[in-house]
Parts: sequence; structure tokens; C-alpha cells
Amino acid sequence: MRQSRRMSLLESLINVAVGYGVAVLAQVMIFPLFGLEVALSDNLAIGAIFTAISIVRSYTLRRVFEEIRVRRVWA
Repeated sequence: MRQSRRMSLLESLINVAVGYGVAVLAQVMIFPLFGLEVALSDNLAIGAIFTAISIVRSYTLRRVFEEIRVRRVWA
């Protein structure tokens, strides 16, 4: 069974939202262990930056692997 485009979009959005929440929570818990005192607003901004980087990385890798699949390099 194939996944519809709508469900793929929903999965991607939920994945990004959960990842962002996990990243911010991890920062709030881990930064103080290293003596870094960061305001919540800064943690939210840092989380957003790393989330954007992650989205670009994930998209780029998907496109690379799709190109490999199309060319059947791995066949």
C-alpha cells in the first residue's frame, strides 16, 4: 500500500514538530550541565535553526537517494 501525498505531508510536519520539541527540551536539560545559561527564547531560536538545518539535510539526502534509485546505480 502506498502512502498518499497528504499523509506524507502530515507525517513530515509531525516529525518536524516532534523533533523541534525534543531538541528544545534536550537543550534546556543539557546546556546547564555544561555551564551554559540560555534564556528560553534563545533555546527556542536555537532549536528552530537546527530544525531548519535538519530539514535541508533530510531533503537533500532524499533527493540524492531518489537520483540513485532512478539511475539504478545500486541495482
